[in-house]
Amino acid sequence: MRPRETAVSKPSSACRLMADGTWWRATRTPDGPATLQITDHPDTIAGRLITGTAWGPGADWALEQLPALLGADDAPDAFRPRHRVVAAAHRKHAGFRLIRTALVMESLIPSVLEQRITTGSAHYAWRRLLTAYGEEPPGPAPEDMRVPPSAAQWRMVPSWEWHRAGVDRSRAAAILRACSYAPRLEEAAAMALPEATARLQLIPGIGPWIAAETLQRVLGAPDALTLGDLHLPVQVGYALTGTRGGTDEQMVELLAPYAGQRHRAARLILLGGRLPSRRAHRAPHSRIAHL
Repeated sequence: MRPRETAVSKPSSACRLMADGTWWRATRTPDGPATLQITDHPDTIAGRLITGTAWGPGADWALEQLPALLGADDAPDAFRPRHRVVAAAHRKHAGFRLIRTALVMESLIPSVLEQRITTGSAHYAWRRLLTAYGEEPPGPAPEDMRVPPSAAQWRMVPSWEWHRAGVDRSRAAAILRACSYAPRLEEAAAMALPEATARLQLIPGIGPWIAAETLQRVLGAPDALTLGDLHLPVQVGYALTGTRGGTDEQMVELLAPYAGQRHRAARLILLGGRLPSRRAHRAPHSRIAHL
């Protein structure tokens, strides 16, 4: 499987927001690739209307899942703010909903790429690999969009391509191990959060951080709190106590009143904007990643 020559010069994406507010999404469903166009019609007689159009073998699946993708399965009314800063964010972002993609590998692989590196480096790795090994989407998708590779296609990426994308050996190995068990991991999309978390963490290299970041999107799980993050405990601690510093244990204690809704509470805290300035050392970019 040979990469395209445009891997660096014209980076691709699997999701794109157009100037007119239309979203395009290239995805790999259980029925095959699909291109999904999501259009917002805010000024209709009935109020706000969102429509979807899809192409490809997975079109019917994508349209069937569209309400969940837009947060229809979420239950935001179950949330009760317990802190002033959370209540303010809850009022300001009253339409905030957690989405459910029901696609495990689609979220798992980017989550592995994001672990222990800067956001910019993770985005570079994803776009380079997607451009090189992604599939042309069906239908009238915008230029340079790609359907993410299948598990079998990810396993064919040679070691030097991971290296050129700035992906170290441990993260590449975790992705390849996950791809070997992709059908079993996809079953987590139909599980409750504890069982889904345990299923993902059976794979060496998939720990609590990756599992939570994945299942937040796959299940729309309101209690999938991210543990092991460098910044989140500090941000939550500062927002709720006004003091710097913070550990996972302290964050869990602070969010105890939100049991069952801890991920939603953390997201609202981040949306609230009462965050400390970052002082953490920025990891250097891998030089080879930009060749």
